Amino acid sequence: MNQSALKEKVIAGLARMLPENALLHVDEDLRPYECDGLSAYRQLPLCVALPDTVEQVQAIVRFCAQLGVPIVPRGAGTGLSGGALPNAEGVLLSLAKLNKIIGIDPDNRCARVQPGVRNLAISEAAAPHGLYYAPDPSSQIACSIGGNIAENSGGVHCLKYGLTVHNILGLQIITADGELLNIGGTAFDSPGYDLLAMLTGSEGLLGIVVEATVRLLPRPQRAQVVLAAFDDVSRAGDAVAAVIGAGIIPGGLEMMDRLAIRAAEDFVHAGYPLDAAAILLCELDGTNEEVSEYILKVRDIMVRCGATEVRTAKDEKERALFWKGRKSAFPAVGRLAPDYYCMDGTIPRQRLAEVLATIDELSQQYQLPVANVFHAGDGNLHPLILYDANRPGELEKAEELGGAILELCVRVGGTITGEHGVGMEKINQMCVQFGSAELTQFHALKAAFDPQGILNPGKAVPTLHRCAEYGAMHVHRNQLPFPELERF
Repeated sequence: MNQSALKEKVIAGLARMLPENALLHVDEDLRPYECDGLSAYRQLPLCVALPDTVEQVQAIVRFCAQLGVPIVPRGAGTGLSGGALPNAEGVLLSLAKLNKIIGIDPDNRCARVQPGVRNLAISEAAAPHGLYYAPDPSSQIACSIGGNIAENSGGVHCLKYGLTVHNILGLQIITADGELLNIGGTAFDSPGYDLLAMLTGSEGLLGIVVEATVRLLPRPQRAQVVLAAFDDVSRAGDAVAAVIGAGIIPGGLEMMDRLAIRAAEDFVHAGYPLDAAAILLCELDGTNEEVSEYILKVRDIMVRCGATEVRTAKDEKERALFWKGRKSAFPAVGRLAPDYYCMDGTIPRQRLAEVLATIDELSQQYQLPVANVFHAGDGNLHPLILYDANRPGELEKAEELGGAILELCVRVGGTITGEHGVGMEKINQMCVQFGSAELTQFHALKAAFDPQGILNPGKAVPTLHRCAEYGAMHVHRNQLPFPELERF
């Protein structure tokens, strides 16, 4: 069947199962869905389906399975790895209309929500009960819980309270053949394989989330932020290791370098010291007594590690402002250059100073500025590579620099992602992270859940052939970075 005939058949079939205005297929209507937050990659889908019930989602999946048509699930579109990049021959399945909070259970400290519910909306709904949902990505005002589950998102408080996978109790998913599957529940454990953990972070390759039961936590009695400024990024990195080494687990421990500090300060006016090479934001939470004790300890550690200034937020308003500056860093950095490329890798904390120094060397080598904003406490880096896509070859240069940073993360014992997922962006670096045996098992798992390979095809897990080509390219350039590539 040619592309035109397939499109007509898909549109006609979906039109019969969806309400009016819930199916888009004209190019100008498809344009808003051509990319996610990684706007460097764009592709129009065959069509966009906008169901508003679980039954409609099931019907769409069954219909596509019969035709062998690819399905790309999409939440709010805030993802940064191209995970929701459309397939030109497939249906982009938007779950934005499944946006109901089904119920809050304060006694069991959990909430049942649909995938289109915004991350922040869960905490807002739970607030009257003195509860909140802990994972808080910088995009929490817009990102959806379904997307958070697909990418296993974190946030500034994931150091103490964990990633999405640590805060999900149950999932309801639709499989590749349209069956409804319930996994987990309100209990802390269930018998059988831990499918809940496997599906969280699976990037839409194994199933489509249509409901989640999330864990809620009681609001701490007190939370306070210590801001420490350093005239050297390495000293700030050493301070991070010293805080954790002292047995203190902050609610959040974030770092920003000079470029990010100045951008955020111009954007938000958070009161950041503009002469600092780096700042740390360290939040302590808990009872009044323990917060008071830990603030004194953290202040002492920061001074001993060479901080030029140490400040404690004087009230809740200033605490919120400090965090607003950090959470606004990504859009703020966007004012420094026409484009930026946001990376996401994770390293052992003790290698932080070394890795930041190497990133600076790579920045100079590629002649592209890099602003560093990241979850320092758990080693989750977010280097922002500034470039101008209007200059020929600069996007490719930014991608190459990003790849070098990710492979550096692997070299020091880390990983190529902390919370953004692999998507399209890091698929080559998966060849560095894993060998052929591991990738073969990933493909076997995918085949068990999705025999036709229609769910988000071509994302997250590379073929062995692709890895062989990537390894050969490095050999050709005399850039073989790691022995792992020799496996292919």
